[in-house]
Amino acid sequence: MRLFSPNPSSFATVPRSRAESRSNTKRRSSRQPRIRTHLADALSRGQAQGAAADAIPPCPALKQREHQIPRQGHVNEQGSAVIEFTFLALLLMVPLVYFVITVGQIQGGSFAVVGAADQAAKVYVAQPDAATAQAAAEQAVALALSDFGHDAGRASMTTACTPADCRAAGTTVTVTVILSVPLPFVPFAQGLSATEVEASSTQLVGRYR
Repeated sequence: MRLFSPNPSSFATVPRSRAESRSNTKRRSSRQPRIRTHLADALSRGQAQGAAADAIPPCPALKQREHQIPRQGHVNEQGSAVIEFTFLALLLMVPLVYFVITVGQIQGGSFAVVGAADQAAKVYVAQPDAATAQAAAEQAVALALSDFGHDAGRASMTTACTPADCRAAGTTVTVTVILSVPLPFVPFAQGLSATEVEASSTQLVGRYR
């Protein structure tokens, strides 16, 4: 029986590997403080540069350029509110204003025919004969309408007497005035009218004239 005899070369390699591992560990441990010092220096330099940059005031020209240069996302949105407001004003406000002016003109025509009928009836019963009374009443209607800015050619006047003799004492005379109110700001449309307004007034023929 042969006894086991180990190879002496294997004993030589073991101390070498341990020595190498120890040297590698020493190298790594020596490198770690150096890396830490380099990192600390880099961080301190970065902090110093940031503080210096914060301490330097920004250039006013750069600020002005930043305000002047629009952002990419908002370039197409500039002026859209003004365009929409103008379009809505033309679409809604103009017809509304025209409607208000038309209603005001119709109301003015109503006041005009009321005054014209009242004056015509008063003038009619004060005249001595029928022909003179008719002419005086028409003149009173034209004058009253012109005071309100309406054309007498667009108005018509009718008289009715009860009883039929308009000059007899105690007769009631009713004068009716009809006016066609034209559309405002439409001078070329002679046949067009907003509406027709009508008013009547009644006066009693007195015994003494």
